[in-house]
Amino acid sequence: MEIQILTAKSSKFVTNVSVKQTTTIREVKEELYKLKKAPPVQRQCLKLDIKGKALSDSDTLKSLSVSDGSKLYLKDLGPQISWKTVFLVEYAGPLVLYLWMYGRPWIFYGDVGTSKIDTTVHVAAICWSIHYAKRLLETLFVHRFSHATMPLRNLFKNCTYYWMFAMYVAYHVNHPLFTSPCRCQFMTGVVMFALCELGNLSIHLALRNLRPPGTTIRKIPVPTKNPFTLLFNFVSCPNYTYEIGSWIGFTIMTSCLPAALFTFAGAYQMTIWALGKHKAYRKEFSNYPKNRKAIIPFVL
Repeated sequence: MEIQILTAKSSKFVTNVSVKQTTTIREVKEELYKLKKAPPVQRQCLKLDIKGKALSDSDTLKSLSVSDGSKLYLKDLGPQISWKTVFLVEYAGPLVLYLWMYGRPWIFYGDVGTSKIDTTVHVAAICWSIHYAKRLLETLFVHRFSHATMPLRNLFKNCTYYWMFAMYVAYHVNHPLFTSPCRCQFMTGVVMFALCELGNLSIHLALRNLRPPGTTIRKIPVPTKNPFTLLFNFVSCPNYTYEIGSWIGFTIMTSCLPAALFTFAGAYQMTIWALGKHKAYRKEFSNYPKNRKAIIPFVL
């Protein structure tokens, strides 16, 4: 049988492709590239209708009810870059920039030779470094990405967010006039940060073990023997819950307004992601636990 390929932008005819019911979307993309009617597979997005969602590479035409003469709409996603590269670049920036401002304060504040550096400043630099070093190592050795690439333009957007906030927070925490909070508040923030970082790592390891290497298999995440994963009983995305908790702890520890703004911005974005993933889980799995929330236990 044959299907028609049209452009998603103007419904302009591109080509006809000979397929079978068992043909996958990935194979359709490969054929389009082979016919020189479309860019490389990573740049292609196929949809059932112009305003529809992107089809998964693993979907077969039969599962999508595509028959002889049906139409698929092609969109060029533009230049692509691997997810791993994006993560490495956007996480390395905050680590380098923060430590640069921490280690070379005179560049930003002038002569600070007589200024005493508070213990909180040193601990904050350690915590910041641990967080982003952990992210880099997770990108290299833990995360398994369901999509190989993302649009190149996202690299600049993501880096702007992470890098600018890193400099904003670092400038204030490392300032010669920085005032440390009381010891009780400081210790509360450090303990909260440490526990949430361990929790976040635990969730990432649990999610990694759900997906065999080289596959895009999806399963319902459940707690493991690690006590930090018990949060799966209450929320769909405990990795985001712990992530927000880490930055709340950092904010408490430093009593720094820019850190609070960074926490709020991150929490807002992660809540949006969590709600989307929660909705997808409930739609995909008919037996998904009904008592789970998206990100905040019993609330949201």
